[in-house]
Amino acid sequence: MSAPSSFRAWWARQPPAAAAAVMATGIVSVGLHLAGYEVLSRIALVLASVVWVGLAADFVVRLVRERERWRADAGTPAAIAAVAATAVLGTRFSLLGWQTPAGALLALAAVLWPGLLVTVVRHWRRRMPGSVFLCCVATQGLAVLGATLAAAGTTRWLAHAALVLFWLGLVLYGFALYRFEPRQVLEGGGDQWVAGGALAISALAGSKLVAADSARMYLWKDDDLGVLRAVTAALLVLDLVWYAVLLVAEVARPRLRYDARRWATVFPLGMTATAVLSVAAALDVPWLEGPGQVLLWIAVAAWVAVTAGAALDLRAGLRSTAPR
Repeated sequence: MSAPSSFRAWWARQPPAAAAAVMATGIVSVGLHLAGYEVLSRIALVLASVVWVGLAADFVVRLVRERERWRADAGTPAAIAAVAATAVLGTRFSLLGWQTPAGALLALAAVLWPGLLVTVVRHWRRRMPGSVFLCCVATQGLAVLGATLAAAGTTRWLAHAALVLFWLGLVLYGFALYRFEPRQVLEGGGDQWVAGGALAISALAGSKLVAADSARMYLWKDDDLGVLRAVTAALLVLDLVWYAVLLVAEVARPRLRYDARRWATVFPLGMTATAVLSVAAALDVPWLEGPGQVLLWIAVAAWVAVTAGAALDLRAGLRSTAPR
């Protein structure tokens, strides 16, 4: 079998959760941008964009040629990661000032979101892995991108739509938490971290909504803004609690073998760092910048480790399909 054919065979075995690679790399790019490491941020953005294009092409090919497999994958919680990945990428584009492609990605994510959300929720059962929280993540991803674009273009209606998505995301988090299997904290293959990552992206959405308010675009009354700030701060605290719990669980029961679901570990790590940095600016809490920087480099280290694991997995996959 040729190298391209071997690569295609390896790629075909990747689960829908592979979209978390775009989410993880994209949010690391956002965090590096907020911390002032622009060159590294843009390198991560290029990598995220390349993987996103590959996943988008695969999404279309499966929809056209492998309809049954596409339907089966669409019913898994990880399927909606495509929406979150698209929203994260769009957010980074917006921060670069590329509002037109960011708006196009928002439109695409918004079109995909309701159908995938309904399909995924219909397949929920009582005990679910951490990927169950991706419904919240995808919804809050739309809120983050919407609020970011609203601030860039002083678009009031988009900010209000983002606010609705923000509250809806919190409701979805509550339903997902009810379905989550607690034993996954100790037994999960990596996606258990999304339990915290969903709160982190919720806090990021809240900070973006707070930051979108300005003299040019008066959005929230003082009481509403106070509630939004308080909820955002509370979400960040809860996220950090989850972070500590999940970290202790990893130490207590190490799971060092590579798993594609480990991208769903890197994403919450990067999202927590980004949320801390964003909340520090939006809520004017400068002392959070130091911890945010520390958390960012932890996320970068995790990204490097998982990328190395993915490369080794690809190498093994190519060898297994090579002619003998």
